[in-house]
Amino acid sequence: MKPEWSFDSPFGMLSLSEEHGRIARLRWGQTAEGESSAILREAAAQLQDYFAGRRQVFNLPLAFLPGLAGEVQRAMLAIPFGETRTYGDLSKALGAPAQAIGQACGSNPIPILIPCHRILGANGLGGFSAPGGIETKVALLKHEGAASLLI
Repeated sequence: MKPEWSFDSPFGMLSLSEEHGRIARLRWGQTAEGESSAILREAAAQLQDYFAGRRQVFNLPLAFLPGLAGEVQRAMLAIPFGETRTYGDLSKALGAPAQAIGQACGSNPIPILIPCHRILGANGLGGFSAPGGIETKVALLKHEGAASLLI
């Protein structure tokens, strides 16, 4: 059984999964059924510090997806706390169509830790796959002080 760990957050129950010593998934609203590990407990502690305003950068081993999706994940990780980029910005930086960037953002299995909420559309917020959708995205951006960018 894969190591898993659940904890309560301002956005409800979050569940983390580990594969091969790396954080592989963060799910919303689900309770983990596996056993915990030191890495998962550390990830939960870092996320709780983030939500409490004591952390802006995570220091965790992450499992990146292969191909373009992994490149997009790394590009999202490079966006500083409180800043945003557009799908078009990542499209130009990675030399891939904006639609493919959007699909890669939507397939990110480790939201918050890999901050897909920091990616916006050219004329709006874009999407967000978490429960609450755009409202959750806006709440995360407000938490990071990026709310002025949303107007």
